Amino acid sequence: MDKTLLSIGHGYSAQALAARLIPQGWHILGTTRSADKAAEIAATGVAPVIWPGADLGALIAEIPHILVSAGPGRDGDPVLNAVEDDIARAAPHVRWLGYLSTTGVYGDHGGDWVDEDTPLTPSTKRGQARVDAEARWQAIPDLPLHIFRLAGIYGPGRGPFAKVRAGTARRIIKDGQVFSRIHVADIAQALDLSLHSPDPGAIYNLCDDDPAPPQDVIAHAAELLGLPVPPAIAFEDADMTPMARSFYAESKKVRNDRIKQALGWKPIFPTYRAGLAAMATSES
Repeated sequence: MDKTLLSIGHGYSAQALAARLIPQGWHILGTTRSADKAAEIAATGVAPVIWPGADLGALIAEIPHILVSAGPGRDGDPVLNAVEDDIARAAPHVRWLGYLSTTGVYGDHGGDWVDEDTPLTPSTKRGQARVDAEARWQAIPDLPLHIFRLAGIYGPGRGPFAKVRAGTARRIIKDGQVFSRIHVADIAQALDLSLHSPDPGAIYNLCDDDPAPPQDVIAHAAELLGLPVPPAIAFEDADMTPMARSFYAESKKVRNDRIKQALGWKPIFPTYRAGLAAMATSES
């Protein structure tokens, strides 16, 4: 069981980690809600676990490494709501538990820098839900918890190219707006490093070295594809869903110094330009 990982909510980032760990001899179990997705998970070499349905508590009692990717919903953290007692009982025997959170816990900082010591002042309901979820995980005694606060995730199959090709990409301009982001391969690398060098209680920001306005990313994607740069649209004039608009409620640049110093993490794609260039090559 030394190289066994239970991935609860086996989504995009967890799949990237599994692809990195399996060649190292790891056995990965990944939860999903549907039988259709279970077949897709099995095809990647991960053992699918349909949950709710399976006895997750029994797995938690046996498996020493756990990754939690499932985010909170209206009723709070779905994993803790279902199996908090099981996790509390297993805590002294778990070697590593990683919880994927978000840099949204910091809220809006008007484009200024934030780090892991910045007070948590979320400005959205989603951000507050993450703060609450982090606190619940941290309250479990003896749990070797590692919190990873992720910036905006992109990577193969999840990026601006499809919309640019389809002509639906928009360059929405809001004065002073800046985001941090991270390529999924760099998330997987960071989790891998942490698994091999546990530090219970650690909190790490995961982002690249190049926070940038979102319109710059869209423009660069278009240039890489040799397509026209989408026209600029003022934020005030943009027709957006409430969810999309809420992302523009926060502007900040996120520091990643702590994980570099603690784990020797060095992003494979330190800028969005490097990440998009690799994606353009692989998706062409």
